This record gives sequence, C-alpha cells and structure tokens, in this order.
Amino acid sequence: MNIRINAGYIITDSVHVGEMEFVLGVHSIAANQFVTWACKDGRDYFWGHYHDDLLTATKDLLERGTQELEFCLSERAKSQEPAQAPQKEPEEPCL
Repeated sequence: MNIRINAGYIITDSVHVGEMEFVLGVHSIAANQFVTWACKDGRDYFWGHYHDDLLTATKDLLERGTQELEFCLSERAKSQEPAQAPQKEPEEPCL
C-alpha cells in the first residue's frame, strides 16, 4: 500500500462514495493536526475541514461521506421516477 501525503498531512482513512472520495489526514506538528478533504482521482484534494482532535475529524469524515451517499441516492431516485403524463382537462358531464 502506498502512503499518501498532502500538504504535510498523512492520509490515514478514506471513504469512497460514487465517484467521490473523502479522506482524513494527520499532521505531526500542525496546530490543527487533523483534516478531512474531498478528493478526486486520488490526488486532487479540496474543501478541507481542519480539526484539533481525531474524534471530531472522524465524525466529519463520516458525515461528509453520508451527505454524499444521500445525494447519490436522491439522484438515483430522481432518475428512476416515471415521467408524469400531462394532466387531462376534466370532461364535461353527459346530460
């Protein structure tokens, strides 16, 4: 297994959801020792959330993954909805 490092943070955990990955990184001397990032293609890190304790960072990692999962499920549900038929005009009652 390759060690991944970004901005001095060693990536220790990751969550993959669809095409998105969220990672948790640890830095030995930074003021905020922990970070979670969104990541594309295993090397494009963005939207960093910085933390000063591991439990908060782990919670953030799981929340970000859960939000992405909910988004993917919502998109899938939308794509599976049948197209609505146009509404008919009410018919005149027969006399």
